[in-house]
Formats: sequence, structure tokens, C-alpha cells
Amino acid sequence: MPRLLLLLLCTLAGPAAAQAPAPAPASFWPQQLAYARVRAAYARGWPALATQLQAQQLDSARLEIFFRLIKTSRVLEVWARNRGDVVFRLLRSYPLAATSGTLGPKRRAGDGQVPEGFYTINRFNPQSAYHLSLGLDYPTADDILATGLADPGGDIFLHGSTVTDGCLPLTDAGIEEVYLLAVAARAAGQASIAAHIFPFPLTAPELARRAASPHAAFWQGLVPGYTYFETHHAPAPASY
Repeated sequence: MPRLLLLLLCTLAGPAAAQAPAPAPASFWPQQLAYARVRAAYARGWPALATQLQAQQLDSARLEIFFRLIKTSRVLEVWARNRGDVVFRLLRSYPLAATSGTLGPKRRAGDGQVPEGFYTINRFNPQSAYHLSLGLDYPTADDILATGLADPGGDIFLHGSTVTDGCLPLTDAGIEEVYLLAVAARAAGQASIAAHIFPFPLTAPELARRAASPHAAFWQGLVPGYTYFETHHAPAPASY
């Protein structure tokens, strides 16, 4: 079966068709701590993270997180709230160690582009070639349809190290903290961790500056999700 058709069928069939069911929340910390890199990251970083969560009145047993990246800022924002709260608060920001591609969505394998749009974390990789990594559910059905007959590529991660070809490297120290926060949120019961990626702040002046771009219509389609978060500090329900 052609790879593009296979990707489309898997994506439209839903998460259960594309990956194994996620472990029950209660077992997720023990499962992850079975890996040496996660244990070492936990020993190095969790005490400080736990202190910061407590200082911001965030309960690790009810933790929910949200990732947002604006390419022109070159910073991954980690927002957090307690389960049951409406509003996310900015917890930490992590500078990207490197970038690749240009402004605009990813449309084919090997183009070096970082995707743009609304994604979720669908993989935890404690044995990554880049220390630790969190996978995005790229390509989504929308991505596949937008590529036409092109191979959309895949395997887009937040990961360690300082090199990239379409992924989002945070250095080993940065990914350790981000990974631990994601594990804590999943273990606390957050089944879907959203990750929104935008090319630049999607404000009227910034869009007007780029009105001649071939991506202008695509970016306009991202505006409702961007504006909703700016207004409510919570991702729009339809965006993940």
C-alpha cells in the first residue's frame, strides 16, 4: 500500500489505529522511571520543578500542561494548570537550541520544515537518539490532505541535543525538564497534551506584513486557534 494512503487511513482511523493504548495514569511514572535516562533526569531536575509547581500552587497530582511555540521567538512555552481549572499559566520557557526551514508549514518529507498548526504529544521516547524526546502527531489528516500526492514525512519531535532537521531541539537539560513535566501530566490523568506551533504572532499587523506570502491563506486558518488562546489562556476545544 502506498505510504501516503497508509498514513491517511491510519490518521482518519484515530489514535488507536496508529499507536498502542497509553498506559493507565497510575502506572506511567513507574513505567518511565524504569529507564535510566528518565531516572537520572528525575534525580537532577524534579526537585526544582516540584518546588516551582508548589510555588505557583500547581498540584503535580492534578497537573495539566500545554505547549506553544512561535517560530520567530525560538522559544517553547510550557503552560500549566490544575485539572478542573479553566486558565493555563505560563510555567517555563525553553529556548530552541537550533532551527531549520523557513516560516511556513511542513509539506513533504525532507523539506527541513517544522510543522505549523495544532498537534498533540503522541509518543514518549526515553531511549531517543537525542537523549529524550516527545513526538508530535504529525502528520494529521489536515496535513496529509494539504500535501496532495507528496509524502508528508513524519517523526517530528521535541528532543535533546542542539541539532535539527525539522524537529525542535531543546538541549539535553531542556528536554529533561519538559519530558518530566509531560510525564507528570500524563501520570496525573491528562490524556491529550496539546502542542500549538505558529510561524509568528498571528496579529493583524504581522499578517499584513506577510500578505503576499504563498502561506497567507493557511496562516489565516490558524488565527481562530491562536486568538482563542490569547484571549482565554486555554486551547480552543476544536484545536486538539
